[in-house]
Amino acid sequence: MTEALRKKISTSSAARWTVLALVSFTMLTGYIISDVIAPLKSMLETGLGWDSAEYGIFTFGYGLFNVFLFMLIFAGMILDRMGPRFTGLLAVVIMIAGTFLKFWAINTDFGGQTLNVLGLWEVKSQVFYAMLGFAVFGVGIEMIGITASKIVVKWFTGRSLALAMGLNVAAGRIGTGIALLCSRPLAEYLGSPSAPLLFCLVMLCIGLLSFLIYIMLDRRADRETGVAQEETPEDEKFKVSDIWTIVRIRGFWYITILCLLFYSAVFPFLKFATELMEQKFHVSPVWAGAIPALIPFGNILLTPLFGSIYDKKGKGATIMMIGALLLVLVHVLFSIPAFSSPSLAIVLMLLLGAAFSLVPSAMWPSVPKIIPYHKLGTAYSVIFWIQNIGLACVPLLIGWVLSRYCIVETAVNENGDKFTVYDYTIPMMIFALFGILSVLFAWLLRKEDARKGYGLEKPNIDEN
Repeated sequence: MTEALRKKISTSSAARWTVLALVSFTMLTGYIISDVIAPLKSMLETGLGWDSAEYGIFTFGYGLFNVFLFMLIFAGMILDRMGPRFTGLLAVVIMIAGTFLKFWAINTDFGGQTLNVLGLWEVKSQVFYAMLGFAVFGVGIEMIGITASKIVVKWFTGRSLALAMGLNVAAGRIGTGIALLCSRPLAEYLGSPSAPLLFCLVMLCIGLLSFLIYIMLDRRADRETGVAQEETPEDEKFKVSDIWTIVRIRGFWYITILCLLFYSAVFPFLKFATELMEQKFHVSPVWAGAIPALIPFGNILLTPLFGSIYDKKGKGATIMMIGALLLVLVHVLFSIPAFSSPSLAIVLMLLLGAAFSLVPSAMWPSVPKIIPYHKLGTAYSVIFWIQNIGLACVPLLIGWVLSRYCIVETAVNENGDKFTVYDYTIPMMIFALFGILSVLFAWLLRKEDARKGYGLEKPNIDEN
């Protein structure tokens, strides 16, 4: 590989895959942090006195700035104006700052202090500052997400684009899997729910070094191709009018709403899945995160596989519709109270992992077929912004529903700590509803593709 990299980088296959590996590793370190607290929900309740509603408030913070301060929209503008190198570096620095704030909050004893936010909202100081750290981190991780997508499009257009995007997505899922699998055992071993966050900070700093290496390779590629600036010519750079051009495209809205609904039924579910495994399927708290971890670890193989199929055979809109149907099946079965076998939970998680591989493997490579490259940063940012509405509000909704309608009893664990037992039937029905609507919009996208000729059902690899 070293010899290949000495050749012209802009046309080197080894350089392309090296760039993908570097950027994907940075994504991996970020996604570990996204879900590192999810397996610790019961520890936060027993050790720090949080309840489900407060956990929902904390999780809501992920999309707070992205949604209500339009930070994701600004991130897309920055990406199209300044390019992936600057935007990606900024994103990693923001992630580090947010993670440090979240670690400080969870590691600090506030003595039960509360804050009155804007004179309207009484919340525990610890919950508020942890939420604030998660909000700052959320800006960075979503920014690196849209940046990585544009980097992959730049390096892989006309080649194995869907496969490359699938591998990039899979790297993020590995991070999620590491968080779900390792967070609780590490916290139990070290006796603190903040310990996994310290590990994450170290990993994120390594991710920063990885991105700096990518920057050096990308600069060299631009020099070789005679690109004076990092990005597109001046007449193709971002203009405010680009937003209006993008939002007038019906196919863009179908894929965006599909993204909102589908991801709202997966990522918020993962925030509560560990407790679901504990309470409905009676899995040990230490290992309850291992079953949800099957989803991201399954993505490692399946997302690139489905992406490769899309590259060679096409059928992108069809793949998205199949994935959405599978999502409905899984959540409907999870919602049935009589189904409480741990073996069934494993099977359902594997099926959910397949669904979570099918839809993203076809969704993200389909966006460049609808939107021109020089507007992709803005387009991805609008999609991610709308997606973040679901990622922020759905956990808040589920936490409120659990606290209001789903409490069964208060029990005592083997350590003598009190904890609340919940019935997860209603939350699972909510997730199933999102899945049903996902199927509808996948079908509408397929019809629009047939009408407009975007090429979503055609292969990605250019044989010419």
